[in-house]
Amino acid sequence: MRGEKPKLTEVEEIKDTSDFLRGTIKEGLEDRLTGAIAASDTQLTKFHGVYQQDDRDLRNERRKQKLEPLYSFMVRVRVPGGVCTPEQWLVMDDIADTHANGTMKLTTRQAFQFHGVFKRNLKATIQEINAALLDTIAACGDVNRNVMCNPNPYQSELHAAVYECSKKVSAHLTPGTTAYHEIWLNGEKVVGRRDEEPIYGKTYLPRKFKMAFAVPPSNDIDIFSQDLGFTAIVEEGRLTGFNVSAGGGMGVTHSEPETYPRVADVIGFCLPEQVVDVAEKVVTVQRDFGDRTNRKHARLKYTIEDRGVEWFKGEVEDRLGFKLEEARPYRFDHNGDRYGWVQGHDGRWHLTLFIQNGRVKDAGAYSLKTGLREVAKIHDGDFRLTGNQNVIIAGISEENRSKVEACLKEYGMRDSCHQSGLRLNSMACVAFPTCGLAMAESERYLPGLLDKLDAVLAEVGLKDEPITIRMTGCPNGCARPYIAEIAFVGKAPGKYNLYLGGGFAGDRLNKLYRESLSEEETLRMLTPMFSEYAKERREGEHFGDFVIRKGHIAEVKSCRDFHV
Repeated sequence: MRGEKPKLTEVEEIKDTSDFLRGTIKEGLEDRLTGAIAASDTQLTKFHGVYQQDDRDLRNERRKQKLEPLYSFMVRVRVPGGVCTPEQWLVMDDIADTHANGTMKLTTRQAFQFHGVFKRNLKATIQEINAALLDTIAACGDVNRNVMCNPNPYQSELHAAVYECSKKVSAHLTPGTTAYHEIWLNGEKVVGRRDEEPIYGKTYLPRKFKMAFAVPPSNDIDIFSQDLGFTAIVEEGRLTGFNVSAGGGMGVTHSEPETYPRVADVIGFCLPEQVVDVAEKVVTVQRDFGDRTNRKHARLKYTIEDRGVEWFKGEVEDRLGFKLEEARPYRFDHNGDRYGWVQGHDGRWHLTLFIQNGRVKDAGAYSLKTGLREVAKIHDGDFRLTGNQNVIIAGISEENRSKVEACLKEYGMRDSCHQSGLRLNSMACVAFPTCGLAMAESERYLPGLLDKLDAVLAEVGLKDEPITIRMTGCPNGCARPYIAEIAFVGKAPGKYNLYLGGGFAGDRLNKLYRESLSEEETLRMLTPMFSEYAKERREGEHFGDFVIRKGHIAEVKSCRDFHV
């Protein structure tokens, strides 16, 4: 009917009636007859950093035995800027053993993630996280999530200033509801007090919102994949402000061309003291104009693509009450991590370790989890989680370096970064067995595929060539695959869509090369391409640029070209 309002999504209805994210979560936690919680509450627990999952490896067998799925929960810990203390690392390590599956996952957003937490252990897990002065609120859900920050081991004099900005934004955009403390931390609900969300409003944002701070020349947090990005501008060694970028996002849906990834647009420059205000106003524009009728069309990238960059910039500036300055010059060279030892301006040392797909666990002689625990016991600096699922043992004093090196040697970690160029630039999401969206393997499969691709690259003399490669078990894009030079996106068990041509610095989308490939088909297609690259590449030419120049794939100049 004319004038009838569009129907909101079911999730919008759930948020609206949730009493500021309470729902019936508290009652569901007390129900011992099931390992699950109510379906509507599974949408709300995301705002508290908790996802309900089940073990998909066991699903069919349990169904045959007429048992409910083996439900457990993923708990994500918010770590603004990816920085944590040795004491906090030790608490996370202990939680992995006492409440989770014995491992920690370092995420692509510089956060800790636990898998296999049963409902009966959820409350204790979150309480122990908070006792360590970390939390899980807003680690997931339709809010601003963990704010990323370039960990910057080789520009340590700038890290502190940029990191402080990221912490301020994170704190300012944390939801104000007291439901988190009531449900998880035994806080009492104050009679007569009404919760308020002055930034988010009663129904929060239409979808998740991601934000990051980058420091050129390193784009290791993939600034152009973010809803909102701040790129540090350094002049004469001093942080003068940030270029502001908006509208990035990775998620798509297979066979639905109206969904697409997008790289963010740079819309201007702001001073360090203006960052919090700019972040808030961008969030409120998305709050007010984002699509609440179609969750597949609800990210900021669609708001900007539909209405235009100039409209968006004008709306933000109207709310700010001032205009953003013209963007300043900058350059990104890469979006990978710099491995090994680096000494900072203050004489302290930083060591970046490679961690395959961010999974901290012991595996035979490579006792990664145990070794990092022992390092944490003696470390006099901090730990920095990177956006590439690795960890930096940061701020090591000169007198403590030998102790750290001894730990690395004892637990088989000293040579962690002695890997191929392809492996050092690889990432994978979790996928099976816990992710409910997974269509194919990712974390468990990528290492084996890399073994075979590495053999091909070694044969043509490219073993150490840095090439970004990423894999996800579904098109949701958690490992940011659509800006990798090579990407695999799960389509079905054992079948992947192959994408080629992303920018080495994370500044260009890749494009679909072939659909639903098996491993054999993948190797058959990439092997001659690697050989050609070895023989015909120009000096300094990256693989993503090469496949475009040679006509293997067309360059994507706009998100609208992604499916064409």
